[in-house]
Amino acid sequence: MSKKILVAYFSASGETEQVAEELAKVLNCDIHEIEPEALYTTEDLNWNNKKSRSSIEMQNPMSRPSIVKMKLEVSAYDEILIGFPIWWNLAPTIINTFIENYDFAGKTLRTFATSGGSGIGNSEKNLQKQYPQMKWQPGKLLNNNQSILQFADMIR
Repeated sequence: MSKKILVAYFSASGETEQVAEELAKVLNCDIHEIEPEALYTTEDLNWNNKKSRSSIEMQNPMSRPSIVKMKLEVSAYDEILIGFPIWWNLAPTIINTFIENYDFAGKTLRTFATSGGSGIGNSEKNLQKQYPQMKWQPGKLLNNNQSILQFADMIR
């Protein structure tokens, strides 16, 4: 019996969304968008502005941006792949909101990320430290089709 996989992703600019869609297609699995209640504008994403929404959220480790909570039966899945753009060398705090809104007991979790310059290592370590009770497996930075295929092979 093959495992049931869900690709859950947050994408502020569309880049992570494209990767998530391709990954779900390659794995032939379900996909779920982690959608913020208030969409991010270009100004919100300006990391050079210390007063931008994303800067403020990332400066506060307790920040939990609200998400549109859709009916998502995580109990139906064996493995959840959580995708996001890397912000300030970490997962955006909306990922914490997602993790804290669903029961992932007994599920295998992996992260995947997109980034213009950071690796995924610090993001993974931080999430594993915050949620040590969860069953984490290695994730991957996915910036091209080759890395998507390699990640899919790791999961199968």
